[in-house]
Amino acid sequence: MNPRVPWAWAVVLAAFVGCVAVGLARRGKASTIAKGKRPLIGFSVDTLKEERWQHDRDFFVGRANELGADVLVQAANSDDTRQLRDVESMITAKIEALVIVPHDGAAMAKAVRVAHEADVPVIAYDRIVNDSDLDLYIAFDAVRIGEMQAKFLVDKLKPGSKMRIVRINGAKTDNNSFLLRRGQDAVLKPHLARGAMEIVHDDWAQEWKPENAKKIVNAAITRLGNKFDAVLAANDGTAGGAIQALLEDGLAGKILVTGGDAELAACQRVVAGTQSMTVYMPIRDLARRAAEIALRLAAKRHVVATSVEDNGKVKVPSIAIDSVTLTKENMDVVVKAGYLKYDEIYRDVPAAQRPPRP
Repeated sequence: MNPRVPWAWAVVLAAFVGCVAVGLARRGKASTIAKGKRPLIGFSVDTLKEERWQHDRDFFVGRANELGADVLVQAANSDDTRQLRDVESMITAKIEALVIVPHDGAAMAKAVRVAHEADVPVIAYDRIVNDSDLDLYIAFDAVRIGEMQAKFLVDKLKPGSKMRIVRINGAKTDNNSFLLRRGQDAVLKPHLARGAMEIVHDDWAQEWKPENAKKIVNAAITRLGNKFDAVLAANDGTAGGAIQALLEDGLAGKILVTGGDAELAACQRVVAGTQSMTVYMPIRDLARRAAEIALRLAAKRHVVATSVEDNGKVKVPSIAIDSVTLTKENMDVVVKAGYLKYDEIYRDVPAAQRPPRP
């Protein structure tokens, strides 16, 4: 049991469904939300400079509003000090629950502690907060996404050939970078061992910035020339930076490039042929579910999670959302989901070359 008072997690093995059911029980106090009052939820996000996080914000706020709550959104612009200050200002504003996308998963442990001292439950959204007694972690399965990225490359292996890979990892401050790498390694390991694949350049893109990914590929090209076959990029932002470097050397479209997040620009690159794949993470599902859980925690109501994630201090009750490998062939998935519009994706593709509308 988590010793923190006044919250406590009770974990029960549900053998009949083969999972762990996790319930949140309130000790003592009832909900502090007055009858007829709209709850206020805090949403602290690392950055809104990337398109992906703008979607998360909009879906989260939209669902919370539907459920009768207001949301206070703060973006930290990848600044740990600012993010902690944002959390403190939210607590001063009397939020009833905090949802946080940490810039640095270790630095934000203090934010969790500050929130708990004010009796505010905390949900880590898509990135876990390490060394803290989080109330809940909701995210896409980053290990699984890494496996999907690597499997895409493995499936492109030709018999008797060797694939030389430039790998771009995400930010070292984000635990998801390590989870993605773990998933990639699990898939690549046997092929690396038998010599069918080789990682010829491997580096980390600071702050997930495209310009840092571009520098990594520029360095790889300087050292290797065109002697590589694929760029294993951790997300669409780093893929975009990689492709810019490839464009400058006439290699775009000739080198396989992975990605993740299904950003509009990435999907446009996929249908244009400069990016090979991305991973569609149903952000609408993640954000809406997080909003629903935040309101339940704000009201001190029971929540059930399906697994736990070790953050270095406690096993955090966790909920994982499934993802989909997205290529030129199944781009209709994001259109049918209402995530992106057909005309936006195929904006630069001649009408005669576009697939039928879904």
